[in-house]
Amino acid sequence: MSELANPITERVFDSLIIGGGPGGLTAAIYLRRFTRNVVVVDKGNSRLCLIPVSHNYPGFPEGVPGGQLLTNLTHQLRNYGGDVLHGEITDLRLEDGLFVGDYQDDAGVTHPIRALTVLLATGVADAGLPIENWREAVASGAVRLCPVCDGFDVMDRRIAVVTNDTNPVGHALFMRSFSEHVTLFDRSDEPILSEDERRQIAAAGVRYIESPLLGVTMSPDMKPVLNTADGERREFDVFYPMLGESARSGLAAKLGVETAECDKVVVDDHQRTCVPGLYAIGDVVRGLNQIAVAAGQAAIAATTIHNALPWALRSVPRREEAA
Repeated sequence: MSELANPITERVFDSLIIGGGPGGLTAAIYLRRFTRNVVVVDKGNSRLCLIPVSHNYPGFPEGVPGGQLLTNLTHQLRNYGGDVLHGEITDLRLEDGLFVGDYQDDAGVTHPIRALTVLLATGVADAGLPIENWREAVASGAVRLCPVCDGFDVMDRRIAVVTNDTNPVGHALFMRSFSEHVTLFDRSDEPILSEDERRQIAAAGVRYIESPLLGVTMSPDMKPVLNTADGERREFDVFYPMLGESARSGLAAKLGVETAECDKVVVDDHQRTCVPGLYAIGDVVRGLNQIAVAAGQAAIAATTIHNALPWALRSVPRREEAA
């Protein structure tokens, strides 16, 4: 895309939205309905694409595939004259009172985008664990990322969970609400559970495997097989690799926003960061990682942005003229 064919370099947008997941797209829909000029830049790595079917998002009683929900939101945005630019914002800075984002398109060409405000909806990156055929395992439902989202969907199945540094037993105890067949695996060379935590899971009936988890392979019928240092291979129906996450907040951090655990952006109750004009929503901020939460935050942020900007006045005919 040359700059001659790229009007984004020749205007100042009301808002630059970085991230085209459910939060970013919902905010863009709101802002376009407020008649605001917005540009959405998306790198294409939304976690929503990993969800085979979501059954806890309101309004879809039979569930909705993550990719389909993204398609629906993009189509809805286009109905109001908006669209998504595929590519990446590689740098974000302030120049002469405006935000400037360096947009690198699919051809590797960089274009400056100028905006009065920026909405960060960049999400998180999941910590890794060696899992064979990762995407196929997630697509089949054998490997799952969100107990809150789909615990109900794995009722009474054989469930494996792995410890993490910040919450070693919490996810295993949470899954006991849905199944009595929950096994907790340790991932450290030395067991990390305290005596109190051991008593908690024992009282809840959670089995505990101390031998460190080395990796996960998949059986021919796509069942997760957990391989431990003692040479054992244990098969389950579902595996939750709860190893933590890191927020994609680098662009905001460069501008001096406050961050908390896992690099999450700290915002107020209107989704404002400590940098005037810079907002953040969804998984990149502190809170519950849920599609519905991101959508709600998007509505709050978009309305706040609209009210904070100079009014977009339109010529509206008088009632008698319209008649």
